[in-house]
Amino acid sequence: MSLTSLDIARIATLARLQLAPDESERMLGQINGFFDLVETMRAVDTTGIEPLAHPVAAIEDITLRLRADVASEPNNRDANQKSAPAVERGLFLVPKVIE
Repeated sequence: MSLTSLDIARIATLARLQLAPDESERMLGQINGFFDLVETMRAVDTTGIEPLAHPVAAIEDITLRLRADVASEPNNRDANQKSAPAVERGLFLVPKVIE
């Protein structure tokens, strides 16, 4: 897939951009270069290859790098809610704003 100068002009109009002719040509080259890169990647045969959750997983075990998901701070809810004007069952009560 490649774009033409008319496509760039239409995209610029939709994005409310004013592109000079040299900017339009540069943009055309950059976008078509991106599309060429995508086509090159699509040409690679990936049958039988499992998708990765993270690209680093291909070269090392990423689970060892992540810390355990545990609470590391004490529960200070009561201390934090002492200054609140109204609290009920551990929740801050606020006045109704929208009727």
